[in-house]
Formats: sequence, C-alpha cells, structure tokens
Amino acid sequence: MEKISKSSWINSADKLSEYQISLLDWYDQNKRDLPWRSQPSLYKTVVSEFMLQQTRVTTVLPYFLNWLNEFPDFHTLANAWEPRVLKAWEGLGYYSRARNLHKLAKVAASWEGPPDTIEEWKKLPGVGPYIAAAITSISLGQAEAVCDGNVVRVLSRIFAVSESFKDGATAQKKIRPLAQLLLRTERPGDYNQAVMELGATVCHRSSPLCSVCPVLTHCKSGKSGDWNKFPSIIPKPKKIATVQRYWVEHQDCILLYASKKGRLQSVFELPQKLPFHPDPEVEKSKILATRNRTIGNTDYTEEIFVVTLSRDPPTAMPEGYRWMEWSEMKDFTLSGPHRKWINELKKTNDLI
Repeated sequence: MEKISKSSWINSADKLSEYQISLLDWYDQNKRDLPWRSQPSLYKTVVSEFMLQQTRVTTVLPYFLNWLNEFPDFHTLANAWEPRVLKAWEGLGYYSRARNLHKLAKVAASWEGPPDTIEEWKKLPGVGPYIAAAITSISLGQAEAVCDGNVVRVLSRIFAVSESFKDGATAQKKIRPLAQLLLRTERPGDYNQAVMELGATVCHRSSPLCSVCPVLTHCKSGKSGDWNKFPSIIPKPKKIATVQRYWVEHQDCILLYASKKGRLQSVFELPQKLPFHPDPEVEKSKILATRNRTIGNTDYTEEIFVVTLSRDPPTAMPEGYRWMEWSEMKDFTLSGPHRKWINELKKTNDLI
C-alpha cells in the first residue's frame, strides 16, 4: 500500500489519541444492541464472527439467537450430530462455516484454557486473519486489529488511499498494517468494533453520513467530498450460467440430491441430473418454473423441469439421491433458495 504522508495526523501522538477517543466515545453512545454484546463470552464471539462472514447483521440475528438456544456452549456443539448443525445453519449459506465451527467446537471442548495468541487461533478450523483478530481482541483483550470490508472502506476514505486493489481480500491484507497502527491498545476489542460499527452505520458504501461522522475532522475524503472514489477495488466481471433442475414426484415424495463434497455438501436441492440410467421411465418433461440466484460472482438462472414417470423408478438409488417425503422435509437441510422455491411451487402450481 502507498505510504501515508509524513505530514499526516497519524504521525502525531496527540492527533492519533484524539481520533481514537472520538471514535470510542461515539461507539459507547451509539453502538447497536446486539445479542453477542450482551453478557459477552468467548463462545458468543466465535459464533457471531463465523456467522457474520459475508452475511448482514440483520440476517444473522435470528440465526444467532436460535443457535444459542440449541447449542449454548462449545461442549453442546461439539457433541451435536452434524446434520443437526447444518440444519440450524440452513439459509445462512456458505455451509463450510458451519462445518468449521463444529470442528472448532470439538477442539475447544478439550481446552483447559483457550489459546491467547492470534497465530494459535489461525491454526484452528475456519479461522483466518480477520476472525483470529476479532476473537483475540474482543474476548481476550489482545492488541490485534481487525480488517474487514467495513474497515477497508473507513480507513481508505480517512486517508484517501488511491491504490487500486484487485479484490477485497487483497485490500484487507494491505490495509491491515494501517489498521494496526490506529488501534487503541487499551481497548482493542471496543476499538475494533467501533471501526466496524462506523462502517456499517455511518460510512456506507453509497451516501455515507459524513455530517454525523465522529472522525470527520480526520477524514481526508470526507472533508473534500470525494468519498465515492474510495476504496478503489477493481470489480470482477460477472459470470452468467444456466442450470437445469428436475422436479420429480413419486408416491408423495419428491426427488432431491445432496452432494458429498463441495460448498453444498450434505445440503439437499432439486437434482441437476436424473439418476435413472438409461431413461426410459421419463415420459415427458416441460419447464415448470425459472428462478434466479447468485452464488459468489456468478448469476444463475435455474430452469426447473417437471418430469412425469411412466413406471416406478428403481428401488436402489445412486449415492446422494433421496426420495424425500413431504412430511419429513422440515427435518433435513435444504439450500435456502431451493426450500423457498419448492414450497412456493408446491402451493401454487396446479401441475404438482
């Protein structure tokens, strides 16, 4: 990252302290009432940070409360059946987070005391630099600065960082040393949460509330009005793909498929391929519906074909396929979009 000018306020101990105090005072008076901040614990911090990766706070809130009711501590989570863990995560997406959290709980259940360094935390399942810094600063009082998308946006605007980053991960890696320089070591956890809170509630991607920003006097782009130039992250071109899905019913069951690997491992969806080889059983098929979803950087159009069988399907099904009774669907983990689509189509389409 480009060097901060020697004349910048960051080089003045008094100005740095003024910035930190202004931010922390604002946070103390304006922080949101979030459940992981109420009677905080290491377990609450770990769960919330896993859930908040690439997910909005408003989406996480009900999941977090339900999770705490079902898995109130590391030991309960460690002893839980994985399908139950995935079911509790259903709808949050990126299911590897749930699997890694489950694995971490199995390790934590045998702790005499948690690791207290960021390097030790980064060795645990699913824990990267951001989560390690968040946990060690918020729960363990370590002077480790976090750097997520909110922090990148806030700091790149404060210092008008003009460097272009190829993606968000690169921006976080390069901004992290600056975040560390700004950290208030007496209250590292509160300071980290304050910067992220500022990004989430004031320093928005578009239309930031500069007039009420507690550190406006320290913000180069806020004072000049060109905040929209920062951060400069080169957008990735969107990919477009079409996926064919099959809706097949038999004896009050619907055919679903769950992969044994990949990001949707053990998560059921409508199948992309029919498991009958060859396919003389397929009498006819036609498009029942078209639905859209986005995964990562790809926009998917999913064409759902309804298939009518002319005979009973084979008794033995290939691995991953399941004839699921309508009454038992609530007990299994489906991807959020597919559960929604299946429920909608089951209720509204006369063909089903």
